[in-house]
Amino acid sequence: MNRQELFEYVRKKYHTEPDYPWADSNAVLRHKENRKWYGVVMEVGRDKLGLSGDGMLHILNLKCEPQLISALRRKPGFYPAYHMNKEQWISIQLDCVLEETIKDLLAISWELTGSKKKDKKKI
Repeated sequence: MNRQELFEYVRKKYHTEPDYPWADSNAVLRHKENRKWYGVVMEVGRDKLGLSGDGMLHILNLKCEPQLISALRRKPGFYPAYHMNKEQWISIQLDCVLEETIKDLLAISWELTGSKKKDKKKI
């Protein structure tokens, strides 16, 4: 999955437009109702992720459960969250991870960062 495919997917699925809060190509994916981030799309140097070699990578930071982060970090294309809380966020190399996996993790991040609805049932 590349950046454009990702942006098309979140437009259709979550009705989200990428937000560019900085003067560069890095984009934030936000909930409309609470403005919380559920994803950050960045271009970072390989060295920022602890990788050897030169060049830039397109990554997606997503919020995730710590237990899942631990399991994912053992797989290729998953790294400690760049520039985010490493216990609750993970960085995913877009061109290295299966599209369905990215979509599943987007759904988790969407849920974790969404508005908390209070149960209004009376007991």
